[in-house]
Amino acid sequence: MATEETPTGSLIQLPILDISDPSDPAVGKAMLDAAAKYGFLYVNSTGTDFAASDVEKAFDLSKQFFKSPFEEKAACRIQPNNHGWSGMHVETLDPEHQRTGDFKEAFNFGEFQNGKAQQPLPQSLAPHEADIGHFADLCNKTCDRILMLLALGLEIQDDFFTARHDPNKGPTGCTLRYLYYPSIASQAVSSYEHGTDVRAGAHSDYGSITLLFQRPGQPGLEILTPEGTWAPVPVEPAQAVKDKSATFPFPPILVNIGDLLSYWTDGLLKSTVHRVVFPLSEQRDPNPQDRYSIVFFCHPLDRTELVPVPSDLVTTHRQRCKESGAQDEKVGFGGGAGNLEPGKRALTAQEHLMSRLAATYKFNDEQP
Repeated sequence: MATEETPTGSLIQLPILDISDPSDPAVGKAMLDAAAKYGFLYVNSTGTDFAASDVEKAFDLSKQFFKSPFEEKAACRIQPNNHGWSGMHVETLDPEHQRTGDFKEAFNFGEFQNGKAQQPLPQSLAPHEADIGHFADLCNKTCDRILMLLALGLEIQDDFFTARHDPNKGPTGCTLRYLYYPSIASQAVSSYEHGTDVRAGAHSDYGSITLLFQRPGQPGLEILTPEGTWAPVPVEPAQAVKDKSATFPFPPILVNIGDLLSYWTDGLLKSTVHRVVFPLSEQRDPNPQDRYSIVFFCHPLDRTELVPVPSDLVTTHRQRCKESGAQDEKVGFGGGAGNLEPGKRALTAQEHLMSRLAATYKFNDEQP
C-alpha cells in the first residue's frame, strides 16, 4: 500500500448526525447508510453529554503529559495488555509498507472502575485520575448511543450491541488514547523521509467503533477510498464551520467503524483503512503546529463470541456477495461471522484484539 503523504483525492464529504435521540429510526437509517458507504461519519457535539470544558481539559492533560520528562513517561511504558506509553516509532501500524515506526507518541488508558484507573498513571496525570475517568465514561455513553442507532438501522434488538459492550458484566478492551504527533519542524521528526514516512501507517481499527476528537488547524487524517486513492478528512467539515457558533462548541466527533462490526455484519458495515500524514499545509507552513488527538476505541466484553448479527439486511448483503463472488477482503477471521464453518467455535473479541496487537508491537526491554 502506497505511503506517499501527498493526498490524491479531494476532501471527503461525510454526514454530520445528531445522536441525542438514540431511538430515532431516521437517524438509525442515516447512520447505517454512512457506515455501509464510508465507514466514517461525524457526530454533532451537541447531541452528546460532552461539554466543551470536558474536551479542553482532556487536551490540556494530554499536552501536559507529552511534555513531561522521558523518565516519567518511560516509567509507564506500554505493556502487552495495551496499557501505557508508547514512544516515537514504537508502534508500526503498517509494517509491510513502513520504513520505520509511526512518527507519534501515545498513552493508552484501559478501563476505569469506580473512577479509578486499573494501571499505573504517570506523575503528570495521577492527580487528574477522576477527570480522565469522567471523560472515558462520557465516551462510553456516546458509544452506547451510536451502537443503539446502528442496531436500529440493522433492524435488530436495540440492545444487541450495547449488551455485549456493558462493562458492568466483565472486562472489555475499551481504550482511551492520548496521541501526540510532532510537527514536521520538530527535532523528533529529523529522520523523516519525504514521500515515504507517515505519522500513522495505513490501518483499520480493531474494535467496534472509534471516537476521534481533533483540534482546529491540525489536519492529517486520510481515508482510503473504494477507488484506491487517499482522501483527506477535514477536522471541521464545512457545515460545522458554518454553524459553529450556534451548534458546535468544539469540532464534531469523528466516528468510524472498526473490524469487529464489519466482521459481525459480513462487511455490510465498512471498516475503512485510514492513516495520518504530514499534510501539505503543514509542510508549507513556516510555523507548523504539533498535532494532538484523543481517541476512544470501543470494544465488546472480552468473552463476547462474534456470532452472526441476526439482521435480514446482513443476510441479504451476504447473499448478494455470494452470488456476485465479491467479498470484502477486510472481512477476515474466516470470512465473516456468517460464514463460520459448521462445528467451528466463534472467535472471541479478546482473541481478535490480542492477535491484532501482536502484529503492531514488539515488546522488549529496549523500547525507546
